[in-house]
Parts: sequence; C-alpha cells; structure tokens
Amino acid sequence: MAASSMVQGASLLVLLQLLSRLTSFAANQLLVRLLTARLLGLATQLDVLYLSVLFFARESLRVAIQRQAPSPPAIRPAAAEVGGDKARDATEAKRREEQREREDERRGAQAVVNLGYLPVLVGAVVAVVLARLYRAYLVVDSSSSLGDDDGQPPQLVLALGLYALAAWVELLSEPCFVLMHTRLRFGTRAAAESAATLTRCLVVLGAALWASSEEEGGGRGVVGVLPFALGQLAYGLALLLVYLVAGRRLAAQLGFSLLPRRLGGGKGFVLGYFDAPALRLAASITAQSVVKHVLTQGDTFLVSLLAEAEVQGVYALANNYGGLLARLLFQPVEESCRSYFSRLLSSSSPAAAAASSRSPAAVEARRSLATLSRLYLVLSAAVVAVGPFAAPALLAVVAGSRWTAVGAGRVLATYCFYVPFLALNGLAESFVASVASERQLHRQSLWMGAFSVAFAAAAYVLMRLYPLGAHGLVLANVVNMLCRILWSTAFVKTFFAARRLDFSLASLLPGPTIAASLATFAALVQLHDLDEAGARPFVTLAKVAASAVPLLLVIGFSERTLLLECFHSVRGREFAKP
Repeated sequence: MAASSMVQGASLLVLLQLLSRLTSFAANQLLVRLLTARLLGLATQLDVLYLSVLFFARESLRVAIQRQAPSPPAIRPAAAEVGGDKARDATEAKRREEQREREDERRGAQAVVNLGYLPVLVGAVVAVVLARLYRAYLVVDSSSSLGDDDGQPPQLVLALGLYALAAWVELLSEPCFVLMHTRLRFGTRAAAESAATLTRCLVVLGAALWASSEEEGGGRGVVGVLPFALGQLAYGLALLLVYLVAGRRLAAQLGFSLLPRRLGGGKGFVLGYFDAPALRLAASITAQSVVKHVLTQGDTFLVSLLAEAEVQGVYALANNYGGLLARLLFQPVEESCRSYFSRLLSSSSPAAAAASSRSPAAVEARRSLATLSRLYLVLSAAVVAVGPFAAPALLAVVAGSRWTAVGAGRVLATYCFYVPFLALNGLAESFVASVASERQLHRQSLWMGAFSVAFAAAAYVLMRLYPLGAHGLVLANVVNMLCRILWSTAFVKTFFAARRLDFSLASLLPGPTIAASLATFAALVQLHDLDEAGARPFVTLAKVAASAVPLLLVIGFSERTLLLECFHSVRGREFAKP
C-alpha cells in the first residue's frame, strides 16, 4: 500500500476513535450518575479480568505477526516450473505468473488466518482459569446492602461469566483482525471499533436506566454490575460482526478460507497449520508481555486485594478523570516522541557514539528532550497550583453530588499531584524506548519489577497501616513513578554523557513559573473551602479561574520563548514529522 494511503487510513482510524471516545465519554457521564462507588469498583475488577484474558491470549502473537508477517511459499505444480513449451507466448507466461502470485497471496492470507485462531484456543483456557480465580478471590464487601446471603452483589457470578464469554467472543474476531492489520485495512478496524463502542454504550446505558426505573418502581430491579457485562458482550459481538463481513468479502476475492486450513508440512509449519517463525517470535515476546501487563494493571490488582469495592470505585473514577489529560495530551506527544527519537538516533549505538561524539543528531535530541521536559514542568506546575481546588467542583458538575459525598472529589484533588509524575515518566520512558538496546531494555524490565515491589510496599503501608484509602493508592503510585523517573533520568544522563553532551536538570526548572504556582496555591488554600465545592461548584470554579489568571500571565511572560518554540515545532519548523 502506498505511503499516502497508509497515512489516510491511519488518520481515519484516529478520527473515528476520537469520535467513539467522545461518544463513550458522553454516555459515561449519564451512566456514572446512576452508579454507586461500590458497583464501579466491582466493574473495574471485572474489566481487569476481561483485559487480562485478551492480553494473555493475543498480545504476543499480535506483535509477532506485525514484526514478521508470514508468507509461506506456494506449492506449485511441476508443469508450471520446468519443461515449458518454447512456443508459449508472452501472454500465457504472464497469466501463469499472475496465477502463481495469486496463489502466494492466498496462502499468505491463509497462514495469517490460521495464526489468528491460536488466540481463540488459548483464550478459551485463559478465560476459564481466570474466571475461576476471580470467582474464588474477588474482593467484595459483605456488609453492603446490595449483597446477598454470601456477601456477593446480585448477579455477580453471572456477570463474571459474561465478562469471560465477552472476552472469548472478541477473540473470535482475531483471525479477521490480524488479516486486516497485516494488509493495513485501517478503515475496517476503525469501523469495527466505532460500531462496537457505540453498541456497548447504548447497551450499558439502556440496561442501567432499566434497572434504575425498576428500583424506583418498587421492583426487585437490583442487577449489580450486569449492565457492564451485557455491554461488554455486545461490544464483542458487534466487533465480530463487522470483521466477519469484511473478512468474507476479502476471502471471496482472494480465494482463501476464514476457517483454518492445512498449509503443508516441514520445518516451516507447526502441525502443518501455523507459521513456525512467527510462533517462535511470539514465544520469545510472551515473558516480556506478561511483565508489562502486570506492571500496567498492578494498581488495579493491588487495590482489589487491599481495599473494599467502594474505595476501588472512588479510585477508578478519579483515575478516569485525572488521566484524561494524560490520555488526550501527554500520550500523543509520547507516541510522537518515540517515532521522532527513533528516527533521529537510529544509528546512535555505543560504537557509533564513540566514533562521532557530539553528533548533530545527538545535539538535536538533547535540545528537543530538554524543550519538552521544560514544557511538561510548566504544565505540571499549573496543574498542581489550581487542579486540587478545581477538581472537586468539576467532578460535582460532571458526575453529580453522589460522588462528592463519598469523597471522590478529594481523591481527584490528590490525583492532581500525581499528574506531573505521570507526565514526566511517560516522556522519559518514551526516550528510553527509542534509543535503548535490547540488553538495556531487559535491564529496565528487571528494575521495573523492583519498582513494582516498592509500589506494593508503599500501597500496603498507606492503605493498611495508615488507612488512607484511595488517597493512599494515589500516593503509592507517586512512589512508583518517582522510582521510574529516577531510573530513566540516570539513563538519559548516561546516554548523553557517552556522547560528550551534558543534560543539565537544573536548567530545566522554570523558576518564575514554580514561584508563581506556589503563590497561587497558597492563595487558594486561604480562599478556598473544599467542602463548598460540592454545594456551589460554579462559584468555586469562578474563584479558581480568577486566581489562575495572574499565574497564566506570569507563565505567558516568563516562558514566552519556550511557548513560541513549541508553537513553531507544532507548525513543523523544528521537529520533522516522522
């Protein structure tokens, strides 16, 4: 596929995913007003089950297929290879060559489809095992009025089964997904995910509204987390339907089957069906993928063990809203940085560094990283100065007074102090991922394991010995991110030192901005009362906005050079788009 077509497809994917996220966000604002903190906490635990089944079943194989798309050689008849009639004309020769190419393409597509059925088989086993483990160890609050005789919310077992089934149903679309992915059919993926997301929102919201009306009407109506389970199952079914339609159309065009078909024997295949090189690569990626998943979902795993469901729900809500800035702003920047630094420093190995110290590429990389780091610090200072005071009022507006009553606003205020650590760690680790060697990445994984132990210890102290609840979990995450930032900072300084470049941390600090942020924070502490945020949210937001104006003026004046540089970078004058 041409590069222009690929860019257009990727743009379509981003646009449709953005629209689906906005739709999902709007539906969630209605849904969250119908939920209790405890139900949201239980739904979060079930989401981890769902994501774990998908991750363990398909992640390593997806990466392997992306890096090494199988294209087994076609088995051609002997008559087509040797002994041809010398009088055969050019048209006949071209026709036979086109037939061979179509056969190669057909067998390559069939090989990809065959590999796509491995996650279906693995996922069935993983879903059953994890569902049984969750059934045995899922943490619930037996004192809740929603609990039945054994302390579990109504329909929990049914919802658990539906989540496991939904994960497996989504895996049924994997053969068509990997087929479309290897052929860069971004439009199909965008359509499938958008349709599935919209379907899930409608089903979850509809089921929750029905349950709420049943309760108000005096009926039994208590369905617990069942709406989430039904929505997730609807998501998987919609995804499967769209992929099947697209897959059948492509299969009819190329002449392969959407069911597994034997391809041949020999060392190139396992059991005659599966491409051996792709399987070997997937096996080598599995261990690293498991560590990555545990670290990614570690806070959810830990909070399910150390906190009751209501605390989990409060943390989940704070994490969803507090992480919006990271997902909408920081994450796209980090993804762009990975591509940018990878291209810029692609040949910057230790040997190359010794031969070409202070190369223009290394100097440019240092300048770019320093610019982004300072920008992140400026944004972080503003978030810390006004975020803790605006967060409870904003939550009262978008989620309702029910959540501020259970302390979610205060937890979101605490989360604002975590955002700078989250942002700086993402930027630093994106640089590490761009330039680190395989050995250095392995060493990083070992350190990540050690940091996860530190995170667990901090969470235990802050949630059990000092029962700070969801606040303690946020602070434990700060400890984890601080450890990771320190490691990445040491790596960055070592990387540039090897190229005889100094990466000064002191020069990154925006002194006037920090001073103005501290002054704004102190003024808001004197003027602001967190308790009135839920009762009079718009008045609170007006006070915070008025207090933030001087801070923004100071930032605009003292950081005008930085802001102009970033503006020109976005316009394409500084950072070349990869």
